[in-house]
Amino acid sequence: MKIGVPKETFPGEHRVAIVPSFVPPLVKGGHEVIVETGAGVSAGLPDAQFAERGARIAASRAEVFQQADVILQVRGLGANPEAGGADLPLMRPGHTLLAMLEPLTAKSEMEALAGRGVTAFSMELMPRITRAQSMDALSSMATISGYKAVLIAANELPRMFPMMMTAAGTLAPAHVFIVGAGVAGLQAIATAKRLGAKVEAYDVRPAAQDQIQSLGAKFVELPLETVDSEDKGGYAKAQDESFYRRQREIMTKVVAGSDVVITTAAIPGKKAPVLVTADMVAGMQPGSIVIDLAAERGGNCELTRADARVMAHGVTILGPTNLASSVPYHASQMYAKNITTFFAHLVKDNTVQTGADDEIVRETLVTRGGEIVNPRVREALGLQPAAARA
Repeated sequence: MKIGVPKETFPGEHRVAIVPSFVPPLVKGGHEVIVETGAGVSAGLPDAQFAERGARIAASRAEVFQQADVILQVRGLGANPEAGGADLPLMRPGHTLLAMLEPLTAKSEMEALAGRGVTAFSMELMPRITRAQSMDALSSMATISGYKAVLIAANELPRMFPMMMTAAGTLAPAHVFIVGAGVAGLQAIATAKRLGAKVEAYDVRPAAQDQIQSLGAKFVELPLETVDSEDKGGYAKAQDESFYRRQREIMTKVVAGSDVVITTAAIPGKKAPVLVTADMVAGMQPGSIVIDLAAERGGNCELTRADARVMAHGVTILGPTNLASSVPYHASQMYAKNITTFFAHLVKDNTVQTGADDEIVRETLVTRGGEIVNPRVREALGLQPAAARA
């Protein structure tokens, strides 16, 4: 098959869908890899490196789409709603697209892909099962986000993270509080601990306590009744507003005593819950930092503004939305592993498999044959179940 890798067009996106080291296995498997010129430059991967590994460099974006059977992207239409629209006229029936698509919130974009006859698979919908771990792009990118969030906080904080005993006296360690112990939160805990901070963490899922403590952080006990707090994919489930209100009341003291608060609580396809209120921020010491990794979904902090710096009561609130792209070399390497493994899983005898008998295929397939076929996506977008339509 011919595999096309276009340059990413989302503003500020520096990743590329595959890296040169993943080209030879694809070529050895009988595939041809066509890379748009300049696709990897922002990630430190010039055209020459791709060409040396066996890829063909296309002079234009149109050439990539015209010649490829399968398109690999980091951000496809949906995750790139404005610039991504320019690719629609280049797509044709028979194209297969593997990319981040944000399908649970991008109704018009998914309908547009279906209208072009594209068979689209969403990397975000990868089920969290053992055999799909090597394809789980969300976890890969969350690892980078958790790591980078701590580095940003350490750079912004007007004090050092570790305890230091110096001739000028002993410096107390910074107190870091991490809300949400998913992949990003756990990586943030590990990074903050490596930098020498005193780390506390909380997650609504009781099972996260052992994971938090295994990394050397203190688990913050909140005496709240959590009912059905985790979905079948391992993600935290949304709770009702009364739960979040009681959670905020109990967390106020912990937040007030923290130099850095990093929030990571996001519910796929839904607005992020507000966990840190303006009053809680007002109770923090001047110079403190809030890093809100849920900013793209509205934010866990009431004062967060996506990709903006907000100052309130002497506290800095940052809401970065694409931290993985700020480490594009390794982010691209990890994503390339995810997407090429997924590609290998999908393609049998030079044909893309779309059968519903495989959980990985069933959960990630969004559009096929001119329709949005994914039941979860149809429900999230307010569409009738496919079988019930007239």
